[in-house]
Amino acid sequence: MISTEEVRQLREIVHILERKLGILEDSEMSCCGLTMAQCHALVEIGRAKRISLIDLANTIGLDTSTMSRTVNNLVTRKMVKRELDPRDRRYVTLQLTPVGDHHFHGIETGMETYFLKIYEAIAEKDRQNVLESLAILVKAIDESDCC
Repeated sequence: MISTEEVRQLREIVHILERKLGILEDSEMSCCGLTMAQCHALVEIGRAKRISLIDLANTIGLDTSTMSRTVNNLVTRKMVKRELDPRDRRYVTLQLTPVGDHHFHGIETGMETYFLKIYEAIAEKDRQNVLESLAILVKAIDESDCC
């Protein structure tokens, strides 16, 4: 049987994790002066090389209209270019410009360094358990109906 205390502990640990990683921050991030949504969009577009607006919204977990506004800001900043599919003008694909690609690589390098330091701070004997536990947590969140 699951205790109320265990559920409270899980909630508090996730809450602290959100704060520590800056997930709740609505202000601009230190990476290129971008909002969290813009930063995530830039990274996902960079990883995919070319992605539809709908697929990007689904990947990040935002509705299409919110994602569209986020992408509009990146287009205005000349980091992303939008192209209409010649066969279906309702279908928009996105890719990074050279400016966006430069920022994408900077973000990836910075995050790699940041998470390397975190990973090194975990005792070597615990590292695999931490990775497996986080994977289990993400899967449980994906399977949850909540919120």
